[in-house]
Amino acid sequence: MSLSLFRRAQFRFWRYAEPRAIFEWQSFYALKPLLKRLPKGDGHAVVVFPGFGGSDRSTKPMRKLLSDLGYRSYGWGLGTNLIFDDHLEAEMVALVREVADETGGKVSLVGWSLGGLFAREVAKACPDVVRNVISLGSPISGRTRHSNAHRLFQAINGKPSDLEYTRRLSLSTAPPVPTTSIYSKTDGIVAWEGSIQAESDLAESIQVPASHLGIGVNPLAMYILADRLRQTDMAWRKFSFSGLRKIIFAKPPANVAVANDGARAH
Repeated sequence: MSLSLFRRAQFRFWRYAEPRAIFEWQSFYALKPLLKRLPKGDGHAVVVFPGFGGSDRSTKPMRKLLSDLGYRSYGWGLGTNLIFDDHLEAEMVALVREVADETGGKVSLVGWSLGGLFAREVAKACPDVVRNVISLGSPISGRTRHSNAHRLFQAINGKPSDLEYTRRLSLSTAPPVPTTSIYSKTDGIVAWEGSIQAESDLAESIQVPASHLGIGVNPLAMYILADRLRQTDMAWRKFSFSGLRKIIFAKPPANVAVANDGARAH
């Protein structure tokens, strides 16, 4: 699914408006006392993957909140997220299995931006130890035109091989566990069309007003995160758009197709 000229102009506008993320960070800390009153968790483990160019330092506020809500939160412990290869994927899978063994239960995976894509792929590799997956502003379609950061990513990682291209075609397929994609129509780095996944009994997409650089601390996104993580392992239910929720949040537009057929597009 390519972007129209008007949509590309919108995307460009929101890219230049990304500095507004500073207000989301300020709101996160200002509302911390209220955020700590979000629904408490059951103590299961949550591994958080940072976005492209980020590290555990960038996800520390989110992880601290999750700890305050009763979860056992973990960073990915693999430094700065810049290069993706089979070795890194193996390390992430090993980490999740290690956490599952250590805690004696399934692990929830949360990923910001590119980290959300990693979380989904890790869940596909070891679904037996994954409880659910939540991505925030993640380019799950695999289409390069849906990300303003793809040129920098390719400059560091190189152009994809034919094998990697084939794999990109399957990126939009959700893992076989409950999966939530939190996206924003005002994301200036990842086009919202590229963050929508096909709806199923175990897959949903939820729209929230946020920037890309702030969605990982955006109070409304944190509300959704807490709501999704508190779902029980054996009785997961989709997000309810009832009451005030249907005013603040939204489902993907019915006329927007899920992008899964053009990972090579530029």
